[in-house]
Amino acid sequence: MFVRALSLRDFRSWEQLDVELSPGRTVLLGANGNGKTNVLEAVGYLSTLASHRVAADAPLIRTGAERARIGAAVVNAGRELRIDLELNQGAANRAQINRSPARRPREILGILHTVLFAPEDLALVRGDPGERRRFLDELATARLPRLAAVRADYDRVLRQRSALLKTAGRQVRSRADLSTLDVWDGHLAAHASVLLEHRLRLVHDLAPHLAASYRVLAPESRPAAIGYRSGYLPPELLDPARPPAGTDREELEAVLLRELAAARTRELERGVCLVGPHRDDLELLLGGGPAKGFASHGESWSFALALRLAAFELLRGSGAEPVLLLDDVFAELDRRRRTALAAVAAGAEQVLITAAVPEDVPAELDATPLRVHTTGDPDSRVSLLTADAGAAVE
Repeated sequence: MFVRALSLRDFRSWEQLDVELSPGRTVLLGANGNGKTNVLEAVGYLSTLASHRVAADAPLIRTGAERARIGAAVVNAGRELRIDLELNQGAANRAQINRSPARRPREILGILHTVLFAPEDLALVRGDPGERRRFLDELATARLPRLAAVRADYDRVLRQRSALLKTAGRQVRSRADLSTLDVWDGHLAAHASVLLEHRLRLVHDLAPHLAASYRVLAPESRPAAIGYRSGYLPPELLDPARPPAGTDREELEAVLLRELAAARTRELERGVCLVGPHRDDLELLLGGGPAKGFASHGESWSFALALRLAAFELLRGSGAEPVLLLDDVFAELDRRRRTALAAVAAGAEQVLITAAVPEDVPAELDATPLRVHTTGDPDSRVSLLTADAGAAVE
């Protein structure tokens, strides 16, 4: 899989970009603030419908513009598909596949797979559980795109049920309140069981890749492992070594309904939903103990990199090798980690890299350079791309 062509309109600092890309390694070179990362962010957004830098879409639209557009021609196993995405201020985003409108933007998910390495990845180890839940859900959706609809349905039910809990908790609890909650409990458990089933399956499949990747990155360190942390699921379902079973979804739904009923009084008192995958975490372990708060800076970097490398190997095993996006990470790494990441990049079908100077990129990658610079006033800078020799890139 590779991106053959990329186009941007009013995305971040890019007023316009049209560039042809090839398999192999391409490096975007330029000083910080010139817009290199914005290109990788756009490619990653087409893959996940999310930015690795911000939670909302508004910052992705260039100042003064009403909308931003991202388009790419993606080649997978010899077949080319064109995907286009329009991000709108104050309106719904829109997508096209081969120039035909899609009913929803999430229909483009699965056409392009990417794995992105960025300095922000330290948050996977040191950040809050939401960072790790997002990692799990984006990777699970890359494996099974229809999970995007499940996630959307779960979030919608969670919001509605939470609103009812707040209202019912402030008022005299009537039979109508409680019967309505019973209905929402059923909806929540149905969607949550699907999401949990695929999260647990993902942790089971990812665990050996994570352990192997971490051994390569930090052989002198304690062994790394992952698990799934939940305060309401029984231990036998949380064991990452347990093979997934065909009855998992039904069992998970039954557990959720039981736990929601048991938590009803506490939920009404607090006005929040206390049971569900929105409260879970991906457990990161070093030598049997938690990595968060105890891992050194080097160990934290190794763990974050190992998670991304494990994701790459997992997706690669599915038959559609993802595009590697390396956002200014080589400058952050020591020699061993640079070597390990460069070895993966050297064998990938397509790698897009950002770096401030050529020396930040390992020479063995032999990357094709493209220069990024900006023009205009400091408050309205526009990014431009040129070939390394100085010729304009069409």
